[in-house]
Amino acid sequence: MFKPDQINRRSFLTGASTLAAATLATPVIAQTAETGGEVVSHNISSFRALSWEPYFANTNKGAILVDTTSRVLHFWNQDQTVYKLFPTSVPMNEELTRRGRTSIVRKVDGPSWSPTPSMKIRNPEWPDYIGPGPENPLGTHALYLSWTYYRIHGTQDTRKIGRRSSNGCIGLYNEHIAELFALTKNGTQVLLI
Repeated sequence: MFKPDQINRRSFLTGASTLAAATLATPVIAQTAETGGEVVSHNISSFRALSWEPYFANTNKGAILVDTTSRVLHFWNQDQTVYKLFPTSVPMNEELTRRGRTSIVRKVDGPSWSPTPSMKIRNPEWPDYIGPGPENPLGTHALYLSWTYYRIHGTQDTRKIGRRSSNGCIGLYNEHIAELFALTKNGTQVLLI
């Protein structure tokens, strides 16, 4: 483990040990873990297209469906002429995972980041604030949800995508969050399942 005066970008963003870092460097599809003879896949997402109808009554202001099991985000615009499918990172465990209906209440290009109170308890060595830029854990864009502390955002650490690696938020590649950011508006409905 590292000491507070030994924090660098990699240890802060991933918090990974040397062994975990080696695992993270392995391609997502190829990753498996042996647990007592049982092989467990870390990402078995089929990334299959879905229809919006089973999940939303309409697509007014657009609709986002985040499937935390398959680790994918689906987007439909208001008139259903645009459908996008993006791989995501999802919360590390069930305790950090929130499911249900919410909406986008704020959009920020170049977000700043501060850890939540519970993050600071778990990681007291983390800084209290990181401004916009290449060191920011929220990446280039953030979509703030009506739930306090929950966001759909980019990430500078692309190894997180396709994994259970976040503290509660949904992460996308920076180029994907930029695209989603341009397509959404305040009021876009969001469902996490």
